[in-house]
Amino acid sequence: MNFGSILEGSMMICWGISWPFQVAKTYRTKNVKGKSILFIWLVLIGYILGITYKLFYHYDCVIWLYILNSVFVGADMVLYYSYKNRPNS
Repeated sequence: MNFGSILEGSMMICWGISWPFQVAKTYRTKNVKGKSILFIWLVLIGYILGITYKLFYHYDCVIWLYILNSVFVGADMVLYYSYKNRPNS
């Protein structure tokens, strides 16, 4: 693993730490008020593009961080669509 991958992996860890907390909060409160579905979609698309790059051009272990973060963002998206029409959202 080169230095660039270490920096990229560190960025992915820092960015990805927030997603489990967001998913847990949304699940616990069942409230999506203030969430931007456009933002969630853009982040997910970015992760998918990162995974694609890793698969075809620069495969290394950082791909697993992209996948893990994508799973959490996907879970947040599922919760958003599940709770968006609730009266308190």
